[in-house]
Amino acid sequence: MAIISQLFAPLPSLTGTLTLTGRSFLPLNLNTQFPKPRLSRERAATLVLQSKGDDSVDAPDRIISAVCYFYPFFDGIQYGKFIITQYQPFQILIQPLFPAIRAFKSFPFNGFLIFITLYFVVVRNPNFSRYVRFNTMQAIVLDVLLIFPDLLERSFNPRDGFGLDVVMSLDSTVFLFLLVSLIYGFSACLFGLIPRLPLVAEAADRQVL
Repeated sequence: MAIISQLFAPLPSLTGTLTLTGRSFLPLNLNTQFPKPRLSRERAATLVLQSKGDDSVDAPDRIISAVCYFYPFFDGIQYGKFIITQYQPFQILIQPLFPAIRAFKSFPFNGFLIFITLYFVVVRNPNFSRYVRFNTMQAIVLDVLLIFPDLLERSFNPRDGFGLDVVMSLDSTVFLFLLVSLIYGFSACLFGLIPRLPLVAEAADRQVL
């Protein structure tokens, strides 16, 4: 019992002078206040953004960003003429979009007007969040890349044989890439994620300040 009572006995105060072998050293004071480590502003901002996660993207920003990915798909729908006519599931998938596609194709300069509007009204407008401007710019860059298959098809337009098979394969590949980009970009934006498309994400990053 004496040993247990000694364990719970109050410790002697450590405030004072620490003496060892007859020599006195610096005073030891446990009440000394040490400065707390501080985070830099950049590190603190990073932690705040990480803690917010997907909730940091507002619903209007998600909707605007998601809708932008319809622009390159509508502009390049003609590359699916072979695969849509051959495979009925693609017809069923695209059929709800026919009215919007018809309206987009009704005027030959609609694509150019939408391009100018998205670039100067959205991408170059600091009032929009970087999330919206990045996704809009990514959709624009994807649409600009359609120039290359268009030029190839105009310069090399076979009617039959092996050349026609090459053109059909190229058009179908471009269409599938646009379709996958639409599904991926649209769904990712609805969930507040950042879709990064191959071939275009880095170019979009350089354009958005």
